[in-house]
Amino acid sequence: VRLVESGGGLVQAGGSLRLACAGSGFIFDEYAIGWFRQAPGKEREGIACIYSGDGSTWYASSVKGRFTISNDNAKNTVFLQMNTLKPEDTAVYTCAADYSLCDYADETDSYDYWGQGTQVTVSS
Repeated sequence: VRLVESGGGLVQAGGSLRLACAGSGFIFDEYAIGWFRQAPGKEREGIACIYSGDGSTWYASSVKGRFTISNDNAKNTVFLQMNTLKPEDTAVYTCAADYSLCDYADETDSYDYWGQGTQVTVSS
């Protein structure tokens, strides 16, 4: 099983980035895919989740209305479109797979597989 994130980088405040999470080695549409982020000195925060089985999604209040999660099951890939980025969005962003729905989307213990993460830096 492998999850690989891409798309991170440096962007100015107000800008946009699109992260991708490519999965392999498991049946993608049987899993919920969540995005987490961790800023220096802070706890890991669950920010979005999508369950491919029915397309249901969940967002943390900190990103709702700015970030959009979507998937391309044919490519076993989940995307996180991040708009109107703020300096406080700076973090390492990691995707994870949970053999379940998004019912426990922000609970790290619920997830079975994790990627390595990609750095997102938002300058002011």
